[in-house]
Amino acid sequence: MTRRLMLLDTASLYFRAYFGVPDSVRAPDGTPVNAVRGLLDFIGRLVQDHRPDELVACWDDDWRPQWRVDLIPSYKAHRVAVETETGPDEEEIPDTLSPQVPVIESVLAALGIARIGAAGYEADDVIGTLAERAEGPVDIVTGDRDLFQLVDDERAVRVLYPRKGVGDCDLVDSELIRAKYGVRPDQYADFAALRGDASDGLPGVKGIGEKTAAQLITEYGDLAGVRAAADDRTSKLTPAKRRGIVEAAAYLDVAPTVVRVARDVPLPDFDPTLPAAPHDPAALQALATRWNLGGALTRLLPVLAGVRPGA
Repeated sequence: MTRRLMLLDTASLYFRAYFGVPDSVRAPDGTPVNAVRGLLDFIGRLVQDHRPDELVACWDDDWRPQWRVDLIPSYKAHRVAVETETGPDEEEIPDTLSPQVPVIESVLAALGIARIGAAGYEADDVIGTLAERAEGPVDIVTGDRDLFQLVDDERAVRVLYPRKGVGDCDLVDSELIRAKYGVRPDQYADFAALRGDASDGLPGVKGIGEKTAAQLITEYGDLAGVRAAADDRTSKLTPAKRRGIVEAAAYLDVAPTVVRVARDVPLPDFDPTLPAAPHDPAALQALATRWNLGGALTRLLPVLAGVRPGA
């Protein structure tokens, strides 16, 4: 039987929930729980709309892996709140969001939803690895365009890219990527490296924006082809483009490794099956009372059990 796997870029979703749900949503002691409640509602809507058989909340055990920083020191540097020598740097997170993250972990555990991370890797890499292993169709839920590189029509791997909310997602397949960016999914990482991404601290190549990057990747096939054209004085590259690519050689040597999602991350054994009932009902009830999650769980639990609300 073909089983549909849904992979959540969890931090992407709880950040979206935090900024999309009013912080007036609070626990009895006044602590904001908007990210927790919003994420639970997101999960319920995603399960209701797309009916996965398996669901994994993919986690950033290291949101800024040292091996990526060693290659490009500016990688996510603007998002660092505290640098640490012995472990992952601390990410700059709003003060009222940070305390909600452990609550999210506890609620997912009580529900029985698999939450998987890997030391030294980002959630993107966990997603890439699980998508690579999957035997059936895969829905990747993320607001991060870098994961477009994983789209594969032949293997039925697509991205659900939320616009206003998870009930309003772009269904990203190869056709949409080609229409919007002018490249194939397997070219997207090279395109992104060439273009750069300020939100990730990737400088790109001076003078080459999104449209030019797409034109170059399309014309020369991949980043290696673009660099070969820059070294070839008989190619059609303009002097300015040629100069920019040559001068960015040190960056382009390492950028593809940083941008490409890992697909071979060692992961623990776990059961990705979507739970039909809570794994630990008593713990879930205690969390619901402590954090005022009753309404969100009342909406979510019937969906997990296979009953659509109002049916």
